[in-house]
Amino acid sequence: MRIVVSGGGTGGHIYPALAFIKEVKQHHPDVSFLYIGTDKGLEKKIVERENIPFKAIDITGFKRKLSFENVKTVIRFLKGVSECKKELKKFQPDAVIGTGGYVCGPVVYAASKLGIPTIIHEQNSLPGLTNKFLSKYVDKVAICFEEAQTHFPTEKVVFTGNPRASEVVSIKEVKSLSTLGLQENKKTVLIFGGSRGAAPINEAVIAMQQSLKTRDYQVLYVTGEVHYEKVMTALNHEGVAKNMVVIPFLHQMPEYLKSFDCIVARAGATTIAEITALGIPSVLIPSPYVTANHQEVNANSLGKHNAAVVLKESELDGDRLVQAVDHILQDEKTLNQMSERAKSLGVPDAAQRLYHVLSELQQLKKR
Repeated sequence: MRIVVSGGGTGGHIYPALAFIKEVKQHHPDVSFLYIGTDKGLEKKIVERENIPFKAIDITGFKRKLSFENVKTVIRFLKGVSECKKELKKFQPDAVIGTGGYVCGPVVYAASKLGIPTIIHEQNSLPGLTNKFLSKYVDKVAICFEEAQTHFPTEKVVFTGNPRASEVVSIKEVKSLSTLGLQENKKTVLIFGGSRGAAPINEAVIAMQQSLKTRDYQVLYVTGEVHYEKVMTALNHEGVAKNMVVIPFLHQMPEYLKSFDCIVARAGATTIAEITALGIPSVLIPSPYVTANHQEVNANSLGKHNAAVVLKESELDGDRLVQAVDHILQDEKTLNQMSERAKSLGVPDAAQRLYHVLSELQQLKKR
């Protein structure tokens, strides 16, 4: 089988695509992949580092406001469709999957016009512009949140989950917390605000130091590299709690995740896929700066099932953050129940489900 994958712009679109490719290769080593992205996004560097064949096309996203730049984007889109048709005819894929980002537009659209089985994968509860557009042309729409299904043609929707879930569950060698300066066999909280960190979360953690010093759990606090020096200056002035380790970035984070009892984080689709697959209770602080406030919808999908505590950024401070973590960790019954509920929402076989949908589409088109 030959599959074209396209997704770009942010890690939330790229890493699920890579997780899907890795999982399929592990179980079906005879499958060939081609990744189509742009030179401008993160995908080129990340994908080529994984030794996956990569082809770049020239395309930009639409502005949400009326702009002359959108006229140029339409022209680039049409040129991109033409270019993609040539690449698809050359590679001869059995199926094409788009995992989000504007680069998927011409790739998946071109494939649909050539009669190639197509699927888009929507990671969030509220879909982006590109996937809304493509849903009219693709054969199937794979979703990760039940809330997303109302935004797409009902007959096309299939629930698969996020392939990042399959990736974290399949990790067999879990890295020891001792390598980070933490104690083993002690309840541990991971606090992070994404790869670049989040200033409001940092401020809350700084403010919680006095309370944290009296707690019987420990904290790994990832500030984000751009915030590290400023945060450390503030913490040193405040007095760093002895039961907290502070680092700027956690490399190979998936290999540590199983060691945490609670996670405090934003409510991005990848984070939610990972914590539900592993059954880790969480305190979710949705970013209010994302399109259509979709992270709050993501977070509430766990909150309504009591799998997470949801704190709005506008309500966040040191006391509320400590109280939220205490609620999870200081009652064993609550901890176990939240863990079970989180796991019940996870889809550890997401990558296999997605591959199964693609395989079925291919067989149907062959008939």
